[in-house]
Amino acid sequence: MPAAEGGRLLPGDAGRLSAPADRGRLAGAALVEPGTTLAGERLLPVVPALQPLLPGRGLRRGSTVAVGRSAALALALVAGASAAGSWVVAVGLPDLGMVAAAEAGIALERLALVPAPGARAWPTVVAALLDAVDVVLVRSPAGLPAGQARRLAARARERGAVLVSLGAWSEAPDLWLAVATSAWQGLGQGHGRLEARLVEVVVGGRGAAARERRAGLWLPAPDGTVASAPAGAVASTPAAGEARPGGPDPPWLADAG
Repeated sequence: MPAAEGGRLLPGDAGRLSAPADRGRLAGAALVEPGTTLAGERLLPVVPALQPLLPGRGLRRGSTVAVGRSAALALALVAGASAAGSWVVAVGLPDLGMVAAAEAGIALERLALVPAPGARAWPTVVAALLDAVDVVLVRSPAGLPAGQARRLAARARERGAVLVSLGAWSEAPDLWLAVATSAWQGLGQGHGRLEARLVEVVVGGRGAAARERRAGLWLPAPDGTVASAPAGAVASTPAAGEARPGGPDPPWLADAG
């Protein structure tokens, strides 16, 4: 992968690609800076609307994160790191839309795609990328062995990368996020167009993330951004196909579909 123009290496991240922050992507957003030490941990930034849901208000380097089914939520989760200068690589996501990624705030000049590496090569490709970039967004092959998932999680932990799985993940992650309810706005009786979506996001995990948190979000808001929703505005319609916390399967086992 070519290095970004003006790229730099972060302290302690020899060989890891980084680039100057693109502050215009999230205008007015007070992001946690890359490398900020909070509670003794180095964090990657997230957009302000997601900060209250995450331990330390950012993505902990070396962690594994599972996002149930929602590509919009996964893109929103990694957008803050991308806007602040980190590379993001998407593996096994041939249907990922560049327009959707840009609208979520991801800097396309620091986004790389490996659409279909093949099931046999997939673990090797992901492991190599965890050595080189800050954020690796993946959709795992069906039936990924738990041993391979553990090895990749260990690789992310060793290299200080963040491994984000969209859909099914065969091991309990450090952090998981799911859209519990969802409702679109803008459509009338046979007229109008989709303008905004109100969702309830639920977050859980291990350690500091063990206490479940919920919040209402606009994903997206009418202006296309990700924003906090006012109290009492959360949608009541279950998101189609979304895993339910407390249901028969944990959220990180949700089929990516």
